[in-house]
Amino acid sequence: MKLLLAATLALALPLTACAAKPPPGDMAGVLPPAPPPGTRLASADCFRSADIRNHTIGDSRTLFLSVRNRDVYRVGMSGACLAGAFPSDFLVTRQPPGSSLICAPIDMDIAISKGTSGGFETPCIVESIVKLTPAQVAALPPRLRP
Repeated sequence: MKLLLAATLALALPLTACAAKPPPGDMAGVLPPAPPPGTRLASADCFRSADIRNHTIGDSRTLFLSVRNRDVYRVGMSGACLAGAFPSDFLVTRQPPGSSLICAPIDMDIAISKGTSGGFETPCIVESIVKLTPAQVAALPPRLRP
């Protein structure tokens, strides 16, 4: 009986160690929790999609955008549309009807295109958008800075 208990514990300990690690791409501890759905920008922080200069993928639901080469925005998606995407994948943006300014999640029409331009696109539904502070940008690991 003691041998069975010891064997069970010996097998269970490595499994609990694995469960304690955050999954790859998890940004817990790097940034504050994602903003609530519907979070929009202050009017002074609005931008045009033509001002997007670069992007990085934080995880399956988070995109970071470099805007005008000086501001960084965190864009939250409602689903895991970025799962399996690579930093080299193209970011496809379209201007929705109405204003050309991006101030709210509904103003962004985003998709990720695999491979070459014009390839298969995975559409994303934007849930929130916030401008990061300089301190939040500095706290990002270098691989996540757009």
